[in-house]
Amino acid sequence: MSGMAQIERLADLVVRAGVNVQPGQGVVVDSDTAHLEIARAVVEAAYRAGAGWVEVNFTDGPMQRSAFDHASVESLSVSRPWALARIEEWRAAGVASIGLVGDANPRLFDGADPAKVAARRIEEVRIRRDAMFGGGMRWSVVAAPNPGWATQIFGEPDVERLWEAVSTAMRLDSADPAAEWQARAATLNTRAKQLDALELTEVRYFGEGTDLTVGLPPQARWTGGGLIDNDGIVYMPNLPTEEVFTSPDLRRADGTMRVTRPMVIAGQLITGLRVTFKGGRITEVWADEGGDVIRAQIDADAGARYLGEVSLVDKESRIAKAGIVFQNTLYDENAGCHVAWGQSFPWSVEGGMQMTPEQRTAVGLNSSGVHTDVVIGGDGINVTGTGPRGTVEIIRADEWVL
Repeated sequence: MSGMAQIERLADLVVRAGVNVQPGQGVVVDSDTAHLEIARAVVEAAYRAGAGWVEVNFTDGPMQRSAFDHASVESLSVSRPWALARIEEWRAAGVASIGLVGDANPRLFDGADPAKVAARRIEEVRIRRDAMFGGGMRWSVVAAPNPGWATQIFGEPDVERLWEAVSTAMRLDSADPAAEWQARAATLNTRAKQLDALELTEVRYFGEGTDLTVGLPPQARWTGGGLIDNDGIVYMPNLPTEEVFTSPDLRRADGTMRVTRPMVIAGQLITGLRVTFKGGRITEVWADEGGDVIRAQIDADAGARYLGEVSLVDKESRIAKAGIVFQNTLYDENAGCHVAWGQSFPWSVEGGMQMTPEQRTAVGLNSSGVHTDVVIGGDGINVTGTGPRGTVEIIRADEWVL
């Protein structure tokens, strides 16, 4: 398959199966300048799907680095009223949000002040995330291959090799990728219903340096495959997705987890990460590289040290089958079980979408401008769940056994 054909298939997938653009709908695309060709294809696909208008907001790594080098933490933290108003207008209009991610220069932010990286427009990020998580905006995030990302993985800018791996992970090698993802979504949805039926009160991850027990709020609901917005339209917020997930009780996480895949936060590589929880709160962080970035992030706001997601992924994942570490959270989180500290999902408890923020906090859902996924699964990982029927095996040695 030619490079242009792969780009067009990726764009069609994120528009059709990702945000599921409807006739007349507005679409906002966030993209690095390195992804220009892919952004153009997404705009074309969105208009073909009937979008009323498409707006592209470009970012650029060197420009962001200039901000970290010269602006103060205080100025980077300030919420801009016009930006908040624009997000509210997008939410009210039901705009679809597409994010093209993938570090074009993975070492660009080495040496940047971690406090500045963590502070950058965090309130604006939280407000936009609330609009998406609240069902007012359908969204989809997809990683865009580029030479920098290829170099990060392979040590050379072999974009063709990266596209081959991405095609496997994203099912672009099938006759109809969107239909393939819809079928996979159905399987994940069935798993979510199985978990709901167990009425689990806690899950435990253990093996290979991890032993972490996380409590679940009453009437926790699992999600797999996709979401439904406030207008009843189905969409897939992350592509690829191989997980079933829910939000835990932020007050109930105890133990230690070993992160099994490298991760990149704001262009900075994190390796060898280990994290300890007590009473729901992150109490200790160790890392071979990038520990200061994590410590700055979990101090960004009051909810950043507490979990907002627990997720289950088995070895049948297409990302796992691709056979490489993508060093991109969107992909690598779907290669194995993962958790995330920061913002919870309001739909993860019965009636959560109708609750006030105070009611969500009361049942144990977290609120934060941060949501950072970390992979703790892989060979040797086991997961059990405990509920009214006792303890059951869910994953044994990275294989789904429920």
